[in-house]
Amino acid sequence: MAKGIKHSKIKNTGVLFEMLVRQITSDTLNGVAVSPALKIVKEHFGKNSALKKELNLYNSLIKEKFANIKRAERFVDLVLVERLKISEGELKRKKYNLIKEIGKKYDLNSFFRTKISNYKINASIYKLFESHKNKDINNPKVILECRDNIIDHISSAPRSTQEKVLKEYTKQDKEIRLLSYKILLEKFNKQYGKTLSEEQKSLLRKYITSNGKTTLNYIREEASKGRKNILKSVNKIDDKITTIKLKEVANQLKKVEKSKSVNDNHISTIMNLYELLKEIKVVTK
Repeated sequence: MAKGIKHSKIKNTGVLFEMLVRQITSDTLNGVAVSPALKIVKEHFGKNSALKKELNLYNSLIKEKFANIKRAERFVDLVLVERLKISEGELKRKKYNLIKEIGKKYDLNSFFRTKISNYKINASIYKLFESHKNKDINNPKVILECRDNIIDHISSAPRSTQEKVLKEYTKQDKEIRLLSYKILLEKFNKQYGKTLSEEQKSLLRKYITSNGKTTLNYIREEASKGRKNILKSVNKIDDKITTIKLKEVANQLKKVEKSKSVNDNHISTIMNLYELLKEIKVVTK
């Protein structure tokens, strides 16, 4: 008997990955030192894992762009051929273990309520993959609709200038870094109630895209410069309570200067430092 196609979030590799990325960002902004979601990504989406292979196929159908429909159609056909090369048994086990691990660290109901970008195209890819590997599924109308959605998506106009700029900040596993950067900007914009300064944006970009040593050196330099500026300003401020607080901030920055690794608290400290320096500049004019 022929079966229909129903989308499933918990089986959609593209959706699962994006939700984990958003969880990483949420954990980071909430001061979690090491996000459990990051550990899950590293463990389950390793280079040669079945999940990583399928994720690469999802990403290819989301990110590739073609000038004409015929080339887009050929590309979809090639991706479907590659999808059949992935072991269904291994993929099923990996997804089961992935969901099990997520459930150990997070409330699954809350986790799966997360809204993600590209949900519709991810759903279309999932349904097309399912129909291609399972010959019992026979719903021509839905299959055609999903295929058309994907072809329309990858044969559309080139990405916007903003997306091209964001692309510069990433290399491999760019999915995590790009999405995290976008979400971090949104979150911090809401937190500060206004657009982030260029200094704050630069800090976030380095944190998301640079290696640990580069970011550490940058954080140390910013902390050192900030501490010196604060100490210079102390003598220009008459209020004793304010000067005491500023000296406390300077002491905290001194600890950051001596840090041997970067954590989320360091990023928040420097983000707030930029705001503080702006306020000091206004007061000491």
